[in-house]
Amino acid sequence: MTQDELKKAVALAALEYVPEGEVIGVGTGSTANFFIDGLAGMRARITGAVASSEASAARLAAHGIPLFDLNEVESLSVYVDGADEIDASFAMIKGGGAALTREKIVAAVAKKFVCIADASKKVPVLGKFPLPVEVIPLARAQVTRALAALGGRPVWREGVITDNGNVIIDVHGLAIEQPVEFEARINQIVGVVTNGLFAQRPADVLLLGTPQGVETFSR
Repeated sequence: MTQDELKKAVALAALEYVPEGEVIGVGTGSTANFFIDGLAGMRARITGAVASSEASAARLAAHGIPLFDLNEVESLSVYVDGADEIDASFAMIKGGGAALTREKIVAAVAKKFVCIADASKKVPVLGKFPLPVEVIPLARAQVTRALAALGGRPVWREGVITDNGNVIIDVHGLAIEQPVEFEARINQIVGVVTNGLFAQRPADVLLLGTPQGVETFSR
């Protein structure tokens, strides 16, 4: 199976976690796009969705799925999104698509976080995928120096502006063995909005696409 076929398989498997008559949270990225396309076939069974990015909102709207602002809902029963990396504790690196802040906010409101990923995203230690950090533009140089002091190699993702009007710094060369602590440490840097470690709020369910089929893991 191709990587896209694996992504589509896990995205469709995630539809089983979508409750009827409720507003759900929807992530961003290529795997989440397959989920959105699958969700279109059952749009009459849900009340609507909260999107974690403008791109996902546009795709949901194109399928006729009602959109809700997160401020309009008290909680979400489920949030479905992909990952750039995920470890055995279900901590993740996200933000390859620069939507990490909104993804983290929506995930924090959800009662259940279902991660959909192909087998290549499962890793023993996070960090081979560069860790995205969303930064207030004024603080870019200062945050870059602070991130370098933590042992990584920060690189400004030039030309990319987030939906929140900020910039992204990708930190290369990390081996993140204590993701909960490292997430908090980076977030303490003045000028950082948030970083792409989803460790304090990890996934609850992992649907992993493999050549043998979709494997389900829960914590």
